[in-house]
This record gives sequence, structure tokens and C-alpha cells, in this order.
Amino acid sequence: MAKYTELAEDILKHVGGKENVNSLKHCVTRLRFDLKDESKADDNYLKNRDGVVTVVKAGGQYQVVIGNHVPDVYAEVLQVGGLPAGGSLDLDEGDAPKGNLFDRFVSLVSSIFQPFLGPLAAAGIIKGIVAIMAACGLSATTSPMYVILNATGDSVFQFLPILIALTSARRFKVNEFTAFAIAGALVYPDIATLVTALQKAGQGHVLGVIPFALPAGGYLSTVMPSILAIWVASYIQKFFTKITPDVIKVFVVPFFTLLITVPLTFLVVGPVANTFSDGLTNIFQAIMNFNPIVFGLVLGILWQVLVMFGMHWALVPLAILDVATNGSSSILSAALLPCFTQTGVLGAIMLKTKEEKVRTISMPAFVSSIFGVTEPAIYGVTLPMKTPFYISCGVSGLMGAAMMALDIKMYSTGGLGVFVFPSLIGPDGSLTKVIFAILIAVFGGVLAFLIQLFVRVPNLYSGGEAAKAEEKADEAAPAPKEIQQEIIASPLIGNIVPLAQVPDQVFASGAMGKGVAIDPADGVVLAPAKATVNLVFPTGHAIGLTTENGAELLIHIGMDTVSLAGKGFKTYVEAGDVVEAGQKLIEFDLATIRDAKLPVITPVIVTNTADFDDVLTTKEARVNTGDYLLTAVK
Repeated sequence: MAKYTELAEDILKHVGGKENVNSLKHCVTRLRFDLKDESKADDNYLKNRDGVVTVVKAGGQYQVVIGNHVPDVYAEVLQVGGLPAGGSLDLDEGDAPKGNLFDRFVSLVSSIFQPFLGPLAAAGIIKGIVAIMAACGLSATTSPMYVILNATGDSVFQFLPILIALTSARRFKVNEFTAFAIAGALVYPDIATLVTALQKAGQGHVLGVIPFALPAGGYLSTVMPSILAIWVASYIQKFFTKITPDVIKVFVVPFFTLLITVPLTFLVVGPVANTFSDGLTNIFQAIMNFNPIVFGLVLGILWQVLVMFGMHWALVPLAILDVATNGSSSILSAALLPCFTQTGVLGAIMLKTKEEKVRTISMPAFVSSIFGVTEPAIYGVTLPMKTPFYISCGVSGLMGAAMMALDIKMYSTGGLGVFVFPSLIGPDGSLTKVIFAILIAVFGGVLAFLIQLFVRVPNLYSGGEAAKAEEKADEAAPAPKEIQQEIIASPLIGNIVPLAQVPDQVFASGAMGKGVAIDPADGVVLAPAKATVNLVFPTGHAIGLTTENGAELLIHIGMDTVSLAGKGFKTYVEAGDVVEAGQKLIEFDLATIRDAKLPVITPVIVTNTADFDDVLTTKEARVNTGDYLLTAVK
């Protein structure tokens, strides 16, 4: 390691000296500094210093990219600086979510809803079937199958807090069974009755001071209380995990987590949400009193946002009460048709997207949205893509304004999607307003479709135009030389992704070296050539190899997968091993990586590109293990 002493001293000096370092960790290619003052670091010097690839500032860290030799450089920096060892990773931290606050919120919501989008969409379709059965005269009093399917369709939505709690637990690193217990308390069957009885008896306060009340309808079908509860639980669990002896952690930690989190949720989180809902109701009523058309525009634009947060329940009870009291209501008229804008943008997305996974998610979401259940569309496709969500909200605003301008009212409640139109038939049996509503729905759906048709569809999972970009790159590539060339086979099965499309600027810029990336179809990494293993990162997410002819390869499975702390990875070789082409190196679980909302795209890089005249890549759009991937030419 002595050969890295000078480099280590230079790095430490130009990050502001050891006195400027709070902590230091490393991953497979980077020194990750937590600096007291990043302005003291000399970015330009470090970027141009031999032995340093580049400098990246991300996730609150000052990252000095070294390459495959980062463990040796890390050890030397610790030694020359007398710094405490931060380790190869922090089990509680990866890179912080990137982007602005809204982008981070979208990432959070998507990661929480993504795992159960399939059942959510299926339940929405079943609710549509139930609506058809009701239209045919079947009901809970006449048809056992109606009762069964109605329970099936409602189950996912009624107990949504539990599903959200389980996926939130994975995001916030909370024990999943503890999270289940927290959410179970929110949807406890008898709690509404018990709370009502306490209030009637004059016992509706904890310690005689703190009110104990539930929102209208309780916490069934809500979103934010469950997310916030698990977020709070994550800090409580972390605290008691640190202070509790190992021998009693198994029951003491969940005991205190439940004991503190559940009361806080009922007494603080819930009331805050209720207060916000009441304020929201008052705002909408004020807008409606000012101008019904403006109210329709605002409610139409915001309705899908309200659904995301579960805040639409602030208005639903008012509409139900209005119908029961006056026989009709226009409070929710502007919110009846936004589902059709989701249908429109989804139709365009299915036509335009080059991502098969997006089509797979979009189809059931499309069907579900026709029946008025838009959650699968919002959480699975349009919100993560952002632009389709904006288009849908904008067009929904126009539809809402039109509904209010034409004074279209509801005369009953309960119908969704295409089944909402019968609720618009007045006591006199006139169909005029129904026809207007249908025309508005068709217009809104078609308009959303056309706008999205002429707007770029963002890629959610991989570069949808990877093959085209690759073809163009290869057309400009020089012909391979016949002598002194190193042939590298593919270590994975999957689709080829140009390096420039890798969602990490260090890899995408070519700073680590030339190569290509693979969007893997399975979780097995095989040796691409006969080689010596230089590095196997402790978390199993990356491996470094040197081939017989001197090509130094880095295979980095996914992006920011160091944050998984080895979960889902299994290595079969160690540093120093000599491996044959096709020998198994690593197994990894694609589902684990995707559940963590991390990219699975895997770069295969020749890190000593400077030792070669060029590195050529395959022209194929998809490769199997053992297929030609790269040529390093001397």
C-alpha cells in the first residue's frame, strides 16, 4: 500500500485537511467524504490529479472517484490522516434521493406503491365488474357472487394502510411485522364504534387534555397517516435498537416502537391530517362561493393530487350529505371525470413507450381507470413520469370548469368511471346533462391522449432508445484491429444500454473507462474471460477482474446498490482467484434491487482504457452470457 501514500496525502490535503473531515467511507470505486466545509476542497486540482478519476458531489457527500484500487487508497488515507475507519458502507445510509423536493416525494411514493400495483389494478378492475353486476340488478341481498367480488375489490382499498405500511417499512428500514401491527391498529374493526362511545360518555380525551377522535370514515383507505406513522416508527426503532441489549432486542424494540408510535399516530398525526382536511374543505367552499367555474377548474386540477394523499375524503362526505339533504349536489361534479384523462394519457403511453415493463403496468391501469380507479395509473405510471400526470391534471381542470359551467349535478352517489353517468340523471328523467357529461369525458380523454401523443414519453426503467443509440455509436466506431485485441464476452443476459445512458455521471461520462452497460434479465454474473479476480466488494455488488491479456474489468451491478449492504447478493469467488470464462462469479436478486427503487443497469467497464487504442462494443441489442460484448484493441 506504500505506493498510494503520496496519493492519499495529496487527496487529504486538497479536501481541506484532516481537520475538515467528519467521516470517511468508501464504496467500490469512490472515497466518500463527509466534509465540514466543502468549499475548502480543491475540485479542480483533484479532478486533474493522477490517480483520481473525477470528483462528484452527491447525497451530502464529497466523492473522490478512484477506481478499482479504492480500498487500498482508503486504507492509506486513514493511516496518513489518523482518521477513524468509517467502513466500506454505512448500513443505514446510501446516497440520498436526488432532485428537488417534489422529485424526492415522487420517488418516495413510487417506491411505496410499486410493489403492489398489480393487485391494486386487479382490484380496480374487479370493482368495475361489481359495478356492471349492480347495473344488471344484482346486489348484496340477491347475489352471493356479488358479495364475494365486492369484498375482493374493496379489500385492497379498505386495507390500503396495511399494504402501505409494509412497503414503507422496507423504505424506512422498519421491521415489517411491527409496521403491520401499527397499520392494523389504524384499521382495527371496532375502533370507530369505541371512539364514538367514549365521546358520548365524555371520555374522549387522553389524560383529560389530548382529544382522541377519528376522521370521517376512520383511517380505512387512507395513505398519508400510514406513511407518516412508519416514518416516525423508523426513528423510534433505531433509537431503541441502539440502547437495548442484544439478548432482549427481539421483543423490547418492537414493544417500545408500538407503544410510542401508535398513540402518536392517533393523537398527533391523525389530528394534524384532520385539521388539514378541514382547512382544505373551507378553502374549496370559499372558492365555490366566489365562482363555481373557478371552483370546477381548481378542483379538477387538484383532484388527482388529493386522491394521492387521501385528502379527497375532505369533500366526499359533504357531497353525500348534500345529496341526502337537498336531493342533488354539485360539490363533486368537477371531480367525476378526471379518471378519463388518465385513460387518455395511458393510451398514448402504451402506443409510444419502448419499455415493455411500462406497457405491462399500463394495460391493467388503463382498464382500471375506465372504471374510475386511478391509483394504479397515478402511482405506477403517470406520477413517476411526471409529464403525463401534469397533462392529466391540466385537462381535468378544463373538464371540471365545463361541468360547473353547465351546472351538471349528482343525484346519487357511489358510481365511478363509466358508471358515474347514471347518477347524473335528474328526477325528471332528462338525459341532457348526462349527454353533456359524456361529451366532456370523451373530449377530455381524447385531448389528454392527443397532447401526450405529441409529447415525449419519459423512460422509467431503461433507455427505451438504447438499440438505436447503440447502432449510431457503432456506425461511427472504427473497424476492429486484427492484432493484439482482447475479446470480452458478456457476463450477463439482458438488453444492451449505451454507457451514456447509465444513470450515474461517473460511468456515463466514461470517466471510469469505456465499455457498455447491460439491463439484466436474470441475476447471474459469469466470468467474461479467463481472468484473475482483483476485487470482490464486501457487499457483493461489484467485482474487478484482470484478463490474461491485461484488460482490467469492472462489473458494477446496478447503481447505488452499495446501500443494500449485501442484501440479495451472493459471491462465489474471492480476490486472488483465477477464473475460467463462463465460471459463476455472483448471483443477485433483481427483485430486491427493484424493490429498493434502484436501477439494475450494470456497466461492464475496461478501467484501463488508456492502455488500449480503443474499446469497441457489440452491435446487438440483446446478449446472452458468452456472447461477444467488447473488444479492447491495441
